Order: sequence, then structure tokens, then C-alpha cells
Amino acid sequence: MSCPFDPKNDGAQMDFDGRMSYGDYLQIDKILSAQHCMSDASDELLFIIQHQTSELWMKLLLHEVAAARSAITNDQLPQAFKLLARVSKILEQLNNAWDVLRTMTPSDYTKFRDTLGQSSGFQSLQYRMIEFALGNRNEAMLRPHAHVPSALEALNQELATPSLYIEVLRYAQRQGMELPSDVLDTVLTTPHPANEQVSAMWAIVYRDPEAHWTLYELAEKLMDLEDYFRRWRFNHVTTVERVIGFKRGTGGTAGVSYLKRMLAVELFPELWNVRTEL
Repeated sequence: MSCPFDPKNDGAQMDFDGRMSYGDYLQIDKILSAQHCMSDASDELLFIIQHQTSELWMKLLLHEVAAARSAITNDQLPQAFKLLARVSKILEQLNNAWDVLRTMTPSDYTKFRDTLGQSSGFQSLQYRMIEFALGNRNEAMLRPHAHVPSALEALNQELATPSLYIEVLRYAQRQGMELPSDVLDTVLTTPHPANEQVSAMWAIVYRDPEAHWTLYELAEKLMDLEDYFRRWRFNHVTTVERVIGFKRGTGGTAGVSYLKRMLAVELFPELWNVRTEL
């Protein structure tokens, strides 16, 4: 009978006394000790972990969006393409998380829903930052964060920064495309409204992709991003409806009705409109 394999014989490090280990580097003890169930319901741990891991993915998404925006500002388009592709993959991961949460039934959720109090994903600072960075801006959404000065400062700073899409349009102008200065120079605190001149610019790009290949590829990267983002919202709606029906959300929103209104929001409206024009 052969002896069990000892990884040490193959060169693996086995002694970590005073040395950095996997758990040390990733601070696993902090991560795994951050789940505090407030009920005896078995599915509460699922609910907590799903939302905590989503917040981690959102942290990475914000990091990548900021880097992509900076790359576009500095005309570093190959780097921006890689970063935007990664953002789409992160959104795909966020979408997959809803599949796990949907295994929780209404009966499972009602066992611990009251322990949530007024807490709600509606109050996620990182989600709000993502929406602001991508262009869905609404000053009214500052209020749920007004009790945390650092959160309010971060949101106001994002509102004072051109969105990812505006930086894309500024890049297009630097490539010789004609665009209205009021669109490029105004930092909005409201959603970006569709503009006929911007739509006309994208029509030029899409009618002759070979002549405007970089802008064409950039546009398609934005479409990938918004496609995944829309799916994220849609999966949120269907998961909520499947679990609580049309009850009000714990944070006081209209629940499914509120979420369905969000489905109509377009981050890059001219890129959707141009498909009809072609």
C-alpha cells in the first residue's frame, strides 16, 4: 500500500510560522467573520453572503470603470477596451449571483425578513456610485447617504466628474467628430438625455466601421456593458418578484414596481437609437 503523498516532497512550503500565508494575504479571517445572522433562519446566511460578495464585485467594477475612464481621457484605447471587457465580465458574475439567491423561496425569506429593518439594497453606496459613473445621475439619490459624510462626499465628487460616456464623446471629438459643446462641457447631475447630434455622430461611425474602427469598437464595448447592466437589473426584478411578489421593499420603495421603472433607464441612449436609424 502506497503512502499518502506529502506535498513537501515536491517542494511545497508547509511551515508558515512567521511567514505570510494565503489566509494572511487575503485576510480570510476578517472576511469569514463578517457574516452575522440575526435570526435562526437557515437562508439568512445565503442572503448575507450573496449581498456581501456582490459588494466585493461592485468594488472591483468601480475600480475598473475609473481606470477605463482615465484611459479614454488619455487616449489609451487599447487599455480601455481591456478594462471595459472586464467590467462586462464582472457584471456577468453579478448576474450569476441572482441564480443562487433565487433558490430561496418566499417561505424561506419571510422567516428572517423582519430582521432587516429598513436596510435595503436601494441604499448601496457602491451601486449608486456605479450608476453615477455610468451616467444615470440623480441628486435625489444623495439623501439615503446623507447620514454618512464620507459617502456623501464620494457621491458629490462623482457627480462633479464627467461620466464614462461623456469621456467617450470627448474622445470622439478629439478624433474629428462634430459634437455639441453643451453636451461635452456640461457635467450633468441628471441622466444624460438623448441628443440628435450625438446620434448622428454614431450613425456616421456605424455606417462606415472600417473608417472609424476605434470608435466603432468603443461603442460596442459600451453596448456590451449596458447589455449586461440591463440583465443585472432584470434579474434583480425577477428575483424580487419571485421571492416577495409586489410587497414594498424593506427600504420603503415600491419594490418590483420601482425596479421595473429602472429597467427603462438607458445609460447610452444614442447608441440604442442609432440602431433604428441605420
